[in-house]
Parts: sequence; C-alpha cells; structure tokens
Amino acid sequence: MTHTQLDPARVAAILESFPSQHIVVVGDMVADEYIFGTPCRISREAPVLVLEYTGRRLVPGGATNVAVNLRALGAVVSVVGVIGDDPSGRELAEALAALGVDTDGLVVDARRPTSTKTRVVGGGAQIVRQQIVRIDRADSNPVQGASRQELFTAADNLLARAGGLILSDYEHGVIDPELIDLCLAWHRRREMVTTVDAHGDLSRFRGVSLATPNQPEAEATLGRTLPDLSALREGGRELLDRMDSEGLLITRGSLGMVVLDREGLFEMLPARQVSEVLDATGAGDTVSAVATLALGAGATLMEAAILGNLAAGLVVQRLGAATVSRGDLASASLQSPPGEKIPDQGT
Repeated sequence: MTHTQLDPARVAAILESFPSQHIVVVGDMVADEYIFGTPCRISREAPVLVLEYTGRRLVPGGATNVAVNLRALGAVVSVVGVIGDDPSGRELAEALAALGVDTDGLVVDARRPTSTKTRVVGGGAQIVRQQIVRIDRADSNPVQGASRQELFTAADNLLARAGGLILSDYEHGVIDPELIDLCLAWHRRREMVTTVDAHGDLSRFRGVSLATPNQPEAEATLGRTLPDLSALREGGRELLDRMDSEGLLITRGSLGMVVLDREGLFEMLPARQVSEVLDATGAGDTVSAVATLALGAGATLMEAAILGNLAAGLVVQRLGAATVSRGDLASASLQSPPGEKIPDQGT
C-alpha cells in the first residue's frame, strides 16, 4: 500500500460495512438554493449582468449535506435540527425524505426562517457556469423555548440506538454547550464514532473521535496562522490536545489535507488531481461523512483519510453540494497516484 492508495480488497471490505451503520447528524439544517440564468446583456440600470432565467433547484446543504452524503454511501441516516415553517423548510424536508433520510428529528419552529443560501449562477450551453452572487437568510440566535426542548428530546431518542454521530455546526443557533454535553454523553456511553465538523471554537467538543476542520477553522481556534508544515504539526498537536480528540484531519483545499493522531502520526495527503474544479461547496461535508463511516467500519485513521480525500476530489467536479457513491470510491481508489510521505520534523 502506498500512502495514498489502498488495497482493493481492503477498500471493498470497508465499503461493504457502510449500509450496516446508523449515523445521526446533529446540527444546522441549511437549504442550498440555486437560481440559474443565461447572460444576455449588461443592464442599463447598473454595470451588472442581466440573466435570462433558466431554472431553479433546492438541495440539502449544511448538516443536511452531511446526511445526504452518508445516505448516498448506503448508511442509515437520521437528522436532528431546526427548520422554519416556510416553503424552504418544507422543500428541504421533502428532499431529505425522498433521498431516504429519516426526518423524525426535524423540529419546525415558526419563529425562525429555514437557513437558506441562495446562489445565482450564470452560464449556458457554451459558457462555463459561474456563481455570481450568494444571498443568505438565517437566524443565528440560539434556539429557545419549546423548540429547544424538542431538539434535545429528538437527539436523545435517536442517539440511544445510533452507531455513529456527526456534529455539524454552521453557527446558526442549533449547537450549544448543553446539546454538545448530551451528544457526547451518548458518544461515551455507546462508544460510537463521533466526528465534529464545526465553525467556531473547536475546543467545545472534547473527547470526540475525529475533527475535520478546514485550515482557517483550525487557525481560528488556535488564534494563529499555520503557514508551513512545521506550524501545522505543532498547531495540529495543540488542537488534538485541546479537543482530547483521537484524530484530526485538517483540510486544505487544493493543498490536500493533513492527518494527525494522538500517537504521533503526521502525514499530508495531496489533493486528488482533477481536470476542473467546478464547485468546492460541501467538500468538507463529504470528507466528514466518508471518514466517519470508514472509522465505523474499523478502518485506521489513515485509511479513513485516504478515502475522504478521494471523495473530496470527486465532489469538487460536480455542481453544488454533491455526493459520491461506494462505487465512485472503489473506482477512485484504483486510480489514485502514489503520494509522498511527509518526513518526521521533530517537535
């Protein structure tokens, strides 16, 4: 096995166990809305493009994208979060149900809008599609009152029979210290794989199995930049200590990811070479989903990281918060070129 390739039989064994796993995703439910148009002229009112409307699509985003990625890989998936009593919320819940995601843990709060990210995308048959502007609608205040109690009850009921947990915090008011405590109590009680993919201070999530921040998120928690491999090693180890986490994957976009664990592992996986990055939206969610299922299947942290890295390279070639299948991963694992081991640089 090279440092970026796995034996096909090993990949098959890991992927085979995905459908037997039940993962609960707790976090911020987000509707990703896309409005498509073809550029036709410059507006007379302002120096901006005028698009001729060609279509609209709403897909699960935020924590729901994590759930959809898990489901596409065959897992049994339940979500716990809040939506509004509005068209976006209803459409998001219907989309999740249609994909086979259990939505019994969705709490409807008429006082809050469904968190929605609307992207206006211009392009056509002979023009590459490009995002022109994004409009966000969200209430980032903490969930309160009866909705908060419903949220806790849903998490309690679902985690009692789950095999894995992903906490996905986009800072839209769902994740708070008490909900973290409840979830991590179930993590310890059931000894389940628990992954954190969160904005904000990662130190809140002590004792988890895995954290998958991107580099800016890791830097924000540490309060400093990580400009080189030496800084990444030192910062990654400090973050592992702060979180008391078993493993850490720091995603770095086109630079790949850094893999660390409490036993001293430190490797950098190069990003999978792709012909064109169409949309990086949700690639981190895909990494979290794949790595969580791989660890639940008994994979090592490196094996989970390799599969997550391959999956990220696939989804960035697809528009929107895309997903991969087990077949996609099996094929990609055969095509991945050898990588370079990062030598030990000391402490």
